[in-house]
Amino acid sequence: MKSRAALLHAVGEDWQVEEIEVDAPEAGEVVVEWKAAGLCHSDEHLVTGDMVPPEEVWPLMGIDEFFPMLGGHEGAGVVVELGPGIDTVAVGDHVSASFIPACGRCRYCSTGRQNLCDGGGGAFQKGMATDGTSRHRVGDTELNLMANLGTFSQFSCVAETQVIKVDSDLPMEAVALVSCGVATGWGSATSRAAVGAGDTVVVVGIGGIGINAVQGAAMAGARHVIAIDPVEFKREKAMEFGATHAYSSMEEAFPSVQDVTAGMMADQVIMTPGVMYGDLMALGTALAGKGGTIVVTAVAPVTQTESSVNLFELAMWNKEIKGAIFGSLNPRVDIPKLLNLYRDGHLKLDELITKRYALDEINVGYQAMRDGENIRGVIVHG
Repeated sequence: MKSRAALLHAVGEDWQVEEIEVDAPEAGEVVVEWKAAGLCHSDEHLVTGDMVPPEEVWPLMGIDEFFPMLGGHEGAGVVVELGPGIDTVAVGDHVSASFIPACGRCRYCSTGRQNLCDGGGGAFQKGMATDGTSRHRVGDTELNLMANLGTFSQFSCVAETQVIKVDSDLPMEAVALVSCGVATGWGSATSRAAVGAGDTVVVVGIGGIGINAVQGAAMAGARHVIAIDPVEFKREKAMEFGATHAYSSMEEAFPSVQDVTAGMMADQVIMTPGVMYGDLMALGTALAGKGGTIVVTAVAPVTQTESSVNLFELAMWNKEIKGAIFGSLNPRVDIPKLLNLYRDGHLKLDELITKRYALDEINVGYQAMRDGENIRGVIVHG
């Protein structure tokens, strides 16, 4: 079938909306008509090159060509076609995307760590997660798909392991946001950082992930939730989502953290800046007190290999540094759980959306994100 889609042809270029061809699904695959797609910063990392592996390591990663890339990994849509052997969804079902597959069989899925599913290993390789062959192309050129999903297209063919059935009465935009940014931020606080009642939490960077780390920390019962971002609009939004204090920099926040904790510093520090650089860790770790946890959720450039951490303090103060993908949540369990919290009025999702865009406005939406004007932009497919 024909579909309009946003493609990226090289680092540093704009997204180009083009007509692509989507083939029929094979075994273990479905075609989804995407209704909403989040403008997540991870797709912006393709534009800036932060998430593009150096070409010299492509052979080691099984990558022949990285571009053209069909973007989009946050999404919600309707199943319109099934391949053979599908038993978890049917035509007409509403689904959330899952940029982390959940095969249910690998070591990680079977031990309750779906966010580490082995099926995610081919996220930057052309071809389907099922058999490695392609279903998406422009002319004779096969397309790569962001996280094997491609929600910046009206239609895409995806593995059954990457869609999760949701209730049909839920707004598509809310479902789309939960599929990545909300779950990643919320889980970074509630699961990976294990925020508890009475804790002091610092969140560094208030974008689509950081705002939900704030929301998750507040929901977990934190006494102080300290949001840090240079953009005043984002600091104001953080206060609406549960922050108790907001500052423009870690330097500015440091005395306040000392004051509200009587010098003990934060129990948890969650690092969610737009781009994670190693030098940010010096103050990030210093904001955490004895026994404190520092969770690094933001994406760093692929080539970033150095980090400013006081190793003496790390050991002698018994601190720990953790990475986090998908907030250490389990997509098949936690996406429906978060949507139920939204339905019951406990989780704010509608309030996250600053502006909606047509697919042709994708570059406008991403420019607004770069300019600090959006907490969350959403593409609504016509």
